[in-house]
Amino acid sequence: MDSIRACVFDAYGTLLDVHSAVKRYADLVGVDATVVSALWRQRQLEYSWTRTMMGRYADFWQLTEESLDFALLSHGLAGRVGLKERLLEAYFELDAYPDAAETLQALREHGFLTAILSNGSQGMLQAALKASNLTDLLDVCISVDEIRIYKPDPRAYQLACDRLSVSPQEICFVSSNAWDLGGAGTFGFETIRVNRLNGPQEYAFAALRHQVQSLSELARLLGDSRAART
Repeated sequence: MDSIRACVFDAYGTLLDVHSAVKRYADLVGVDATVVSALWRQRQLEYSWTRTMMGRYADFWQLTEESLDFALLSHGLAGRVGLKERLLEAYFELDAYPDAAETLQALREHGFLTAILSNGSQGMLQAALKASNLTDLLDVCISVDEIRIYKPDPRAYQLACDRLSVSPQEICFVSSNAWDLGGAGTFGFETIRVNRLNGPQEYAFAALRHQVQSLSELARLLGDSRAART
C-alpha cells in the first residue's frame, strides 16, 4: 500500500446500491422484488461483456433498459403500466451505501485522490452522485463511455491512469464485483474487495489481494497505511 496515491471506486454495487431502485417500488413489483432486481443486474452485466466481445457497443443506459425489459418479461411484469418507467427513473437516483460519504471524506482527509471508474454513462453517474450527495467528495468521475469499451478490458483501467496522471501501482481500486477486481488486479492496480455478504472467492485465477466487509473498514485500512508512512 505504500505507493498508493489514488483510491478509484467502481460505482454500481460499491458506492451505489443497485438494488435500491426495485426496493423503492417493491409493492408495485408485487412478486419477489429481490429476484427481479438480481436478474436485472445479472443481465445488465452480461450484456456489457457480450457486446464488448462482439464489438457492438451501446452505452450503459441502453443496456440498463434492455436488461430491465428482460427481467420484467421473465416475471410477467412487462404489461404493468408505469412500472418500467418508474424503475428506470429510480435508477438515476440510486441510494448510496450509508458509509459511502464518510469513507470518501476520510480518504480525502488522508490525502488520497478519490475517483470513480465505471461502466455507467456520465449522465447516469452524475445524476446518481448528485442524488446521493457524493459529487463533491470525488476528484473525478470517469466513464468507459469515453472509449466505448467496458470493464474488465485493460483499456478501461488505463483511463484512470490517464485521467489521474498516476501509474497503475499508485492506484487502489475498490469494488464489490469480483470480476472487476480480477481485471483491475491483472492490469496492475492494488485491489480491495468490499464483500458485504462475506461471499466466497469467485475467481480462483484472479486471487483477491485485500478484502473488507464495509467501506468504513476501507477508510481505516488505507488511513492506517498512510499514517504509518508519515
